[in-house]
Amino acid sequence: MDTLNLLMDGFASALTPINLLFAFAGVVLGTAVGVLPGIGPAMAVALLLPVTFGMETSSALIMFAGIYYGGMYGGSTTSILLNTPGESATVITAIEGHKMAKAGRASQALATAAIGSFVAGTIGTALLVTVTPIVVKFAVSLGAPSYFAIMVLSLVTVTAVLGSSKIRGFASLGLGLAIGLIGMDPVSGQKRLTFGFAPLVDGIDIVVVAVAVFAIGEALWIAAHLRLTPTRTIPVGTPWMGKEDWKRSWKPWLRGTAFGFPFGALPAGGAEVPTFLSYVTEKKLSKHPEEFGHGAIEGVAGPEAANNASAAGTLTPMLALGLPTNATAAVMLAFLTMKGIQPGPFLFENEPDLVWALIASLFIGNTLLLLINLPLAPLWARLLKIPRPYLYAGILFFATLGAFSVNMQVADLWILLLIGLLGFALRRFGLPVLPLILGVIIGPMAEEQLRKTFQLSAGSVSGIWSEPLAVGIYVLIAILLILPILISFIRRSRGIQSDLVETVLGEEQEPAKHQTELTNEKEQRVGKDES
Repeated sequence: MDTLNLLMDGFASALTPINLLFAFAGVVLGTAVGVLPGIGPAMAVALLLPVTFGMETSSALIMFAGIYYGGMYGGSTTSILLNTPGESATVITAIEGHKMAKAGRASQALATAAIGSFVAGTIGTALLVTVTPIVVKFAVSLGAPSYFAIMVLSLVTVTAVLGSSKIRGFASLGLGLAIGLIGMDPVSGQKRLTFGFAPLVDGIDIVVVAVAVFAIGEALWIAAHLRLTPTRTIPVGTPWMGKEDWKRSWKPWLRGTAFGFPFGALPAGGAEVPTFLSYVTEKKLSKHPEEFGHGAIEGVAGPEAANNASAAGTLTPMLALGLPTNATAAVMLAFLTMKGIQPGPFLFENEPDLVWALIASLFIGNTLLLLINLPLAPLWARLLKIPRPYLYAGILFFATLGAFSVNMQVADLWILLLIGLLGFALRRFGLPVLPLILGVIIGPMAEEQLRKTFQLSAGSVSGIWSEPLAVGIYVLIAILLILPILISFIRRSRGIQSDLVETVLGEEQEPAKHQTELTNEKEQRVGKDES
């Protein structure tokens, strides 16, 4: 009952005219950046961080949440009309969605994506209301050793599943942790990694890091691969669905939601795995499996629902534990830190009005997104015709202006350029960006918990595993890291054994084959002599 009362108070705050305006602006902007390939919600939120300095914290968070949800909606438009996923989470949508568009069913594909996103987002937010207070009660009882272990688990799991290899993922994480260490030691007051450069004594502002990695790095990467050929989009009318489309879509929406929310709430979740699982499930359960690969509506409905449900799930560890599981949540967490708000389980106690206004705004933003996306789909398609040079020139301008406005220091522009080049290098060599951002944000928090652990144990290393939960988490981390190596080793050894068996069998068969040939020749000679 207390949760319901708090949610009602959150609606009272979120439904004020100013917050409604920011929610509307967020969903419109989020849909727009989701439609444009290469510009995700993380970049949009990072660019807006400097603008939100003078805003109310609740209004800014409501706008960021609208951008986050809107980006998930808009990404499906690009995938369906252009066969170019705006984010990795919408790759599966492109498989069937673009085939539907080429077959003249773009309006039905866009409609099932939009309505499925609304259904999944609403159910996911309701689950967020139910699950998050339970997680908070559990998290409040944790000590510093367990909290440090959870942070290590978050860093390791997210790093291990992203990128083309674990080595590249951990290399990106190491860079992020190194950037997070720059500045003054919080306990001893010693300067760390400043290289005698005075502006680095206070550390590098997370706003500058986020804008540099997402905006500058992405703009440089797109510029390096820019093609001036005009983009061809498939024309689309107002999205609509027939009776048969509704019949084939509602079950995939629910199943996709069931896949998406739990994976979004996991430390290494994300939307890629549940969207893939949803697609495979719909292919197996469909009464029309022959349509898959040629434009099956279930292949759009299920993955899109999983995508948006995972977005709601992502906010669970961010709000309850202060741990982001994707790039947009990481930037939103950086905003809270920038505002002097300590993220984590005590956020619900210290800032209940802020948290419940944000959660209530998710219901409002979902409704606004459905009302906006269905009639305005043709308008979003026109955004794809904006020339890329103009688009990314504007991004670079606002990124530079935003980074300079943080501290009004020219040094921040040099730092912006250097970290932007680092972001370009990450993309060039296939290193994932998210571990770097998580290292910058969670690294100092993990260091704080580690220092508390050592203080409680009088400097003994055994304090790290002094709580049962911490021991269990470290065992889980060891399994996650060692198990794939063991599986690979077993497969490799089995492959070697099978090659040896084939070789031995081949050598054993050679004498027998030779003896058979001699016997055949002898029989032929006897036959000739008798004749």
